[in-house]
Amino acid sequence: MSLVNIRTRATADGSRPVIRALATGGAAGLASAAALALLARAEGKGALQPINATSHWLHGDQAAECDRLDARHTLTGLLTHYASAVFWALPFEFWRARRRPSTAGGLLLGAALTSATAAAVDYGITPRRLTPGWELVLGKRSLAITYGALALGLAAGASLAQPRTARRAKTC
Repeated sequence: MSLVNIRTRATADGSRPVIRALATGGAAGLASAAALALLARAEGKGALQPINATSHWLHGDQAAECDRLDARHTLTGLLTHYASAVFWALPFEFWRARRRPSTAGGLLLGAALTSATAAAVDYGITPRRLTPGWELVLGKRSLAITYGALALGLAAGASLAQPRTARRAKTC
């Protein structure tokens, strides 16, 4: 099956997981970026430092020291962060398309498992240069909270991204 067929192939409920992953990943990226900013401030760091640190794959570890808005670090960090959130939203959306969790708890459990997998891959098997870079700025507790925010963003984004008819059917 080609990439075009995967992207355009509708599931039984008429939705397209790859298209939905763009929205779900966007919501997850926003939730986790907001958490990063708030947690950085709580730790006495600049709110943009964790996102700027995400650009360390390109600019090296000194990217984590940048605490101001600039295209070199912030734009690269935001684009990388969004791409990563969409990357993790993809398996989550394919899981949802196949399993169709019927409760909010089931949806949240799937999002939490996806986020836990992301954390394990990001900090367990990914080469150091390709990690999110947040560890260069934040403590482990803040990293765990950020992955929790990612899970909440996945669940919220998926809930909003599901086809309108499916949402109506569940509320009636």
